[in-house]
Amino acid sequence: MCAVATATLLAGCGMFKDKMADSKDWGPKEYYALAQDESGRNNWGEVIKILEQLESKFPFGRYAQQAQIEIAYAHYKEGDTAQCIAAAEKFMKQHPNHANVDYALYMKGLANFKEDLGPLQRIATQDLADRDPKAARESFEVFKELVTRFPESRYAEDSRYRMAYLVDALARHEVHVAQYYMRRGAWLAAVNRAQGILLRYPNAPTRRDALEIMIEGYDKMGLADLRDDTKKVLAKNFPANPTASTTSSWWKFW
Repeated sequence: MCAVATATLLAGCGMFKDKMADSKDWGPKEYYALAQDESGRNNWGEVIKILEQLESKFPFGRYAQQAQIEIAYAHYKEGDTAQCIAAAEKFMKQHPNHANVDYALYMKGLANFKEDLGPLQRIATQDLADRDPKAARESFEVFKELVTRFPESRYAEDSRYRMAYLVDALARHEVHVAQYYMRRGAWLAAVNRAQGILLRYPNAPTRRDALEIMIEGYDKMGLADLRDDTKKVLAKNFPANPTASTTSSWWKFW
C-alpha cells in the first residue's frame, strides 16, 4: 500500500511539473487557472507556489490581488497559522479599501481559532478553555473588528457565533485558573481571578462559578462580610437554584 501511495505521489508531482513546463509563456490567467486546478486536488503546497509565482511575475492587477488572498487561504488549509496571518495582513496593508478585506479579517480570525471552515458545530468536540488563551483572545479581537467594520459581511454572522464561543471559552479558562489557585490554597489569587471574570465577561454563563469561588475564597480567608455579600449577589442573580454549580456546557448544543 505504501508503494502505491508513493507511486501516486510521484505521478502527481510529475503531472505538476508537466503543467509547469511551458509556464515561461504564461500570463496571470494561466497561473491562476493552474492554482485553481491544484486547489481542487487539495494540493495546497503547490497552490502556494503557483500563486507566489503569479504575484511575483505579475504584481499588479486583479489576479495578483486575488492571489494574495488565496495564498492566505492555502496556508490556512496547510495548517500554517503564522503564514496565513502574515498573508492576510499583507493583503490588508496593501489593499486597505479592497472589497475582500472582510474575508482577510475572517481568515486571520480563523487562523487563530484553529478550526476547519465547516459548520460551527464541528468546534463542539474541542475545548478552547484548556488551551493557551492568547490565540483565543487574538481571534476574538479580529472577529470583533470584522463585525464592527463590516456588519453586513457574509462572514459577520459566523464571526458573531465564534465570538460568543470564544467569550465562553475564555471565561471558563479563567475559572480553571481560579480553581487551580483554590486547590493550592491561594485564596486571594483565586478570588481576584474570579472577580476578573465578572468584570471582563459579565454575561458569560460561568459567572455563577466565579461567584461560588469568591464565596469559598472569602470563607477560607475569614472574610465573613464579603462572603455573605457575595452570597446575596449569587442568590439575586440565580434565584431559582442559587447553590447549583454551572460550569458552562451550553455551546455543546449549538
